[in-house]
Amino acid sequence: MEKAIGVIDSGVGGLTVAHELMRQLPKEKIIYLGDTARCPYGPRSKAEVTKFTWEMVDFLQKKNIKMLVIACNTATAFTLNELKEKLDIPVIGVIQPGARAAIKFTINNHVGIIGTEGTIRSRAYTKALKKIKAEIDVNALACPLFVPMVEQGILSGERAKAVVEDSLEPMKNKLIDTLILGCTHYPLLKETIQEAIGNHVTVISSSEETARETSTILEVHQIQNKEEDIPVHEFYTTGELEIFIEIAKSIFIDPKLQMVTIKKAVI
Repeated sequence: MEKAIGVIDSGVGGLTVAHELMRQLPKEKIIYLGDTARCPYGPRSKAEVTKFTWEMVDFLQKKNIKMLVIACNTATAFTLNELKEKLDIPVIGVIQPGARAAIKFTINNHVGIIGTEGTIRSRAYTKALKKIKAEIDVNALACPLFVPMVEQGILSGERAKAVVEDSLEPMKNKLIDTLILGCTHYPLLKETIQEAIGNHVTVISSSEETARETSTILEVHQIQNKEEDIPVHEFYTTGELEIFIEIAKSIFIDPKLQMVTIKKAVI
């Protein structure tokens, strides 16, 4: 029996990462846990986020995973180094892949980042960007209303548009040509965000880059799935199952969703 890749998130946002992993690595089984009951993580303290993250990790370790993907930017900012140090499996987060993608796309070296209060406060993206390219000019903005809106399943329409436009107002007079969606919930609002920020700005989701990095790590550690059977993925949520399923349906096309079991988790 081949081991799975574990994916954790504060809620439904990490499904965008899970979707990309399934697309790029069709032989790999994904076990996903979204802590929707305690979402959002952004306004919480580092101690609280660390505690919740370890509870999710403990849940997945009982499933015997071979690698961990932290699909939550806040959890990545606060716990990545600790998890890498203490776990005996490869661990990656979403911040480094997102920063690398932004460096690749920016032309004028002005990059914007939007994320939760926790992620922005940690300056994790700014540090990651400047480590790669010191002369990058970074503008960071917390958008605390986005995650609760996505978790309620409000992904488009007039309300979503009004909240996004109002939230992004401070970013509009900046010189940015690239905007990092520094929260995995935000790609679910990508079209609305693109419309609000303007087509002259490249909007970056770290999901694709994270999946590419996962593929590389599987290869380096020689832990790729060798079996030919199509895997049945396991998705778990700590919150409302119905809302979780509805949002999953908006991300995954039906045939993909048929290869997934979705259950309630107690952690």
